[in-house]
Amino acid sequence: MDSTDEVIIERRGSAGIIRLNRPKALNSLTLLMVRAIASALEDFAADPAVASVIVMGEGERGFCAGGDIRLLHQSGKEGSDGAETFWREEFRLNHAISRYSKPYVVLMDGITMGGGVGLSAHGSHRVVTERTRLAMPETGIGYFPDVGATWLLPRAPGEAGTWMGLTGLAIGAADAIHAGFADHCVPSSELPALVDAVASLPLSASAADVHALIKTMATEASESRLAANRDMIDRAFFGDTVEGILQSLASEPSEFAAEAVGALASRSPTSLKLTLQLLRAGRASADLAECLNRELGACMGILYNHDFYEGVRAAVIDKDRNPKWSPASLSEVTSGDIDRFFIAAQPPLFATQ
Repeated sequence: MDSTDEVIIERRGSAGIIRLNRPKALNSLTLLMVRAIASALEDFAADPAVASVIVMGEGERGFCAGGDIRLLHQSGKEGSDGAETFWREEFRLNHAISRYSKPYVVLMDGITMGGGVGLSAHGSHRVVTERTRLAMPETGIGYFPDVGATWLLPRAPGEAGTWMGLTGLAIGAADAIHAGFADHCVPSSELPALVDAVASLPLSASAADVHALIKTMATEASESRLAANRDMIDRAFFGDTVEGILQSLASEPSEFAAEAVGALASRSPTSLKLTLQLLRAGRASADLAECLNRELGACMGILYNHDFYEGVRAAVIDKDRNPKWSPASLSEVTSGDIDRFFIAAQPPLFATQ
């Protein structure tokens, strides 16, 4: 077993195990953690004694709450290259997970948000539990859904991904499966047994064998709110402007629609418009790499955006939950304000055709 303060790497039976080990910080990702995970995945891929990889978070509150936004905030304020380095290495890790050569079993128990979604939703075997609370809440801190979410969200059924990306509201196990972010729901009490069972599989076990094993331990998730409200979501979130979406929501009488209106009213107007444009661009993209390249350019623009610093201040520094967005309304956000986020970062993360 290899251990650092932040990541524990273990071999058990035929499985390589990666455990995120910052439970007091809900296993939020640091650059050292990203590097440790990437290195472990490379080692496990090359190790003939490892048939599959299991990724989990320490503690009972969450798998991973995202990137350490305090550090990103500090880097931006200082003008250092720390934020860019983090994003570049994190996004490359997300892409590597999507193409990993062995079964990648991730246990999305508890809070799974932002960067935690990047570590999980691109994997091949994604397990949620009754405690899962998954979200891409970035519009609430003056940011946008990244880590390849602009590839994943547009591929959710109907406009579920648009709802997720704009509102930032948390969803449970059934919704995560409906949206295509997870595959199986296993009771949290059964996760230790699941880890042992995966580790006991023979080296010849295939991806299908791993899925079959997990399925034997899985239960039916409760009803999906996103599925139950799909018709309304598809009607209201179909448009290509946030103003149009809000107008559509205003004609919907349900509590679900009212909840969405309330969420959107609290989000950064700039982030809402940026996110919608990124989601629509992601829908037309050829692959994850194209979306990650585009996201990195937007990240670099975020470092010069007032709302990111104000959003992080209000959410995690002063914790007053009262951000003062600028511009303060959707009508004040111009196309030029959004265009500056679509300047490609240099060098690109991945070569394009």
